[in-house]
Amino acid sequence: MASETEIKLRIADSKEFLRKLKRLGAKADSAGDARVHEWNVIFDTPDGGLAKHGQLLRIRTETRRATAKSKKARDWTRSVLTFKRPAENANPGRHKVREEFEMEVGDTATLTKIFEGLGMRGWFRYEKFRTTFQLPAKTLWAKGLLIEMDETPVGMFVELEGPADAIDKAAELLGFTQKDYVLKNYLTLYIEDCRHRGEQPSDMVFRKNT
Repeated sequence: MASETEIKLRIADSKEFLRKLKRLGAKADSAGDARVHEWNVIFDTPDGGLAKHGQLLRIRTETRRATAKSKKARDWTRSVLTFKRPAENANPGRHKVREEFEMEVGDTATLTKIFEGLGMRGWFRYEKFRTTFQLPAKTLWAKGLLIEMDETPVGMFVELEGPADAIDKAAELLGFTQKDYVLKNYLTLYIEDCRHRGEQPSDMVFRKNT
């Protein structure tokens, strides 16, 4: 079990954002293509019992298609089971703080059947592409900080995860203020986007041929 502290920031100009990352010396995974596709399924009871308590149960399947940029490049796929809940004694503030339990799993079909046998169902699916950056090791204040750029069906975001002070400093250096912090999850952002466009929510997936 680990405590997760994070925020989201909406990216208006991805090219300018990448230029800012480069100026800070941030680098992505160099072993092939660092852009990873994520397919997420959220499980809950029919009455939303987990969500009512601020909990999340998710199976995420990550897939990376390697390019010829590196001799170490290779395709890979893995699936991760994640359970999150509000952190005990966490003070509400400018960051989202949760306890996170996570483990890699090998048979998602069987795990899904187990969840269904316990009365749960995969009721919401969403996908995105994620590229994870880290600042150089010499940047001592950024130790433990992850900069995760997400391409989603509802826009571009970056998640800053790590020590609270490092999150705040990184956000400032990237041109954001605390007023820009987004603590909502992707489900909420998707529902708000559907409401804005006058569409009925379903699953947050990319439209075909895009």
